[in-house]
Amino acid sequence: MPTITKITTQTKRTDRYNIFIDEQYSFSVDEDVLLKFQLKKGKEIDALLLSQIQFHDNIQKSFIDALGYLSYRMRSEEEIRLYLKQKGIEEPIIHETIHKLYQYNYLNDLDFAKAYVRTHVNGGNKGPIVLQRELKEKGISDLLIQQALLEYPFDVQIDHARHLANKSIKKEKAISERALHQKLEHMLSRKGFSRDVIVVALEGVTIEKDEQEEWDSLCYQAEKIIRRYRAYEGFLFQQKVKQALFRKGFSLELIERYLNELEGE
Repeated sequence: MPTITKITTQTKRTDRYNIFIDEQYSFSVDEDVLLKFQLKKGKEIDALLLSQIQFHDNIQKSFIDALGYLSYRMRSEEEIRLYLKQKGIEEPIIHETIHKLYQYNYLNDLDFAKAYVRTHVNGGNKGPIVLQRELKEKGISDLLIQQALLEYPFDVQIDHARHLANKSIKKEKAISERALHQKLEHMLSRKGFSRDVIVVALEGVTIEKDEQEEWDSLCYQAEKIIRRYRAYEGFLFQQKVKQALFRKGFSLELIERYLNELEGE
């Protein structure tokens, strides 16, 4: 029967060992596998034992790969599975690797989900609906997602939504008050905030413009619209401009005032 005749340490990987059978190099194993199967000089190796050794060594190599991937940040189970699969590792090996990661407390989807939520709460740019979708994509169960989202209290959501709205207002000087309100609602909805949060948050944001600000915004938009419809004349021109300005949220009173002044010029 084939017998181990020599065991040497690898030059670049001192935690891996070269196994020689009948004076010929046969395979290499991780130190944990060496100890698990009590591999030593004089030990006989049959085909069944060799397949078991290789299976466990593949698990250990996969485990080391997973630890390297985890060294950058926490990962969900699904992220680890996908990473190992992309490296060409077979499903039985992945299954055992995941089991081992849980055994040594390197994986915990609830802890991962909570940390993920806390990180984005500190960033303040995403609402819970977006976080829920992203965690779902990472393979986190609905039950664990709901537990993790407790890290994002309602009052903090309102503060973040209000902060984002105020930032957006500073960039929107040339649109109507109504259009600004709609834009803020759509922006906060895209960011993942619920309708309830948006309503409360916008109550604490100064959206209303004074008459001069609204007039300046209308004039700015009207100049662009006039260039678009300059091929029209008379009543048709006025109707085109009026409809375009109304769609942008300006009041009919201000629009009529502008058109009257334009006609007077």
